[in-house]
Amino acid sequence: MRVSILGAGAIAYGLAAYLAGSGHSPTLWSPSGQRTRALAAGELLKATGDIDATVLVRIAKDCTDAVANADVVVIALPAYGHKMVMDAAAPHLIDGIPVIISSHCSFSALYLSKRLAERKVSLPIVVWGTTLLTGRQLGPTEVHVTAIRQKLDVATLPFSYQDQGHELCTTLFGDRFVQRDGMLAIALSNLNPQNHLGIALLNLTRMEKAEQWSQGGNVTPAVGRLIEALDAERLAIAAHFSIAVRTVREHFSLSFHVPMGTVSEMNQEMERQGRGGFGPTTIESRYILEDVPFGLLPTVLLGKLTGKPAILHESGVSILSAACGRDLKADNDILPAVGIEGMAKADLENLCRKGF
Repeated sequence: MRVSILGAGAIAYGLAAYLAGSGHSPTLWSPSGQRTRALAAGELLKATGDIDATVLVRIAKDCTDAVANADVVVIALPAYGHKMVMDAAAPHLIDGIPVIISSHCSFSALYLSKRLAERKVSLPIVVWGTTLLTGRQLGPTEVHVTAIRQKLDVATLPFSYQDQGHELCTTLFGDRFVQRDGMLAIALSNLNPQNHLGIALLNLTRMEKAEQWSQGGNVTPAVGRLIEALDAERLAIAAHFSIAVRTVREHFSLSFHVPMGTVSEMNQEMERQGRGGFGPTTIESRYILEDVPFGLLPTVLLGKLTGKPAILHESGVSILSAACGRDLKADNDILPAVGIEGMAKADLENLCRKGF
């Protein structure tokens, strides 16, 4: 299949390498065009780690070119780029061409649904609870893939496309996808923001001083307990919606192939295996700039809507905003456009099944 990936970071590069190695034809589109210049000039994309491949990847000259040549479109960039990329792609998307959001957060699928409804375009929007893989970009033509997840939560908007979306993901990326009960379940399944809050908040000076530090090794028992307490808030909100979601312990075990234990124990095992990874070296990290406004804030809103306040999540937003000297909530450009704040629970549930 011809798969156009809108994005040019580590996740986009890893997806392109995976797809090319599986016999598909990936195209990359970089919104700025800067990261893909070498690839556009004919250099090969090299993947190391859990993917070992050197592949040729087509580079789209613009978003119109990327979308026009695609059987499937994948949005794979940080959430603070979702609205910009969706605005660029929406005028060119046509009926029936699926869009995958890797990974979904801040109800961005609803924003895309709203833009498509304005044009009376109908297509499946497939949402993932997290990314297929983890890794780091080593340069303009190289990515190191740290892990490929064994299991990945997926749902499709509108819900009537659910089976079609699951089948598509399996065709492209293998038998690893677990269907969840609609987009609202996925909105409560992205664990990265809560996990990164615990990691960043309790290692903030390491980030600010640009130290090289082990992320897994520094998920100490105290950090692990904070992450588990954050997880309890998320699980309480999911239970209020009668939604089954994966726990943080299940997430670490299935994502990183370690025996079930406490969050700290599993991260220490990842470190012993040499897969603990390195933490951010700046507070201008996506752990803060993406995960706080686009990950934590939606959970805070859902907590207020359900009467299950996410106190730790909300405190994390306030503390990191103070530490960064800016109102991180104001960076979210998706939630105001979707308008879920103050929405009745039944109306939100219906919107997350049918879209606009």
